[in-house]
Amino acid sequence: MIIREFQPKDGQAVQGLLGELGYTPDESEVRRRLAKVLETLGHRIIIADVDGEVAGLLHVFDRPALEKPCEAVVQALVVSGDHRGKGIGEALMREAEVWAERRNLSSVTLYSRVDRGRARVFYERIGYRVKATSNLFTRG
Repeated sequence: MIIREFQPKDGQAVQGLLGELGYTPDESEVRRRLAKVLETLGHRIIIADVDGEVAGLLHVFDRPALEKPCEAVVQALVVSGDHRGKGIGEALMREAEVWAERRNLSSVTLYSRVDRGRARVFYERIGYRVKATSNLFTRG
């Protein structure tokens, strides 16, 4: 397994991985989103490559804040169903932690839906703890 930066050739694989999370944007929308993330300072897309195949992806970003120390936020983590249980998710999370440390960020945070029980077990197994539950408000 190789942990590396996202490359444009990974776009179609990223689209497939997002589908495994339950999100189904079309190819042009995925390209638009990738371009936006990649052009924004403080964001990183990390790929887990297994024998030339994109087996996992992680999007992490640097979130400044006023009310608390700045932190790294894992926006998305997904490992292909064919590759789960092989340490890929943990390797991606450890890479995000190293990235955060290099940026002098105090913590790594993520949000996971309450109905994703397997994800919760995974995060707790690698040392993360539920800090809070909250309501999500959105408009539009």
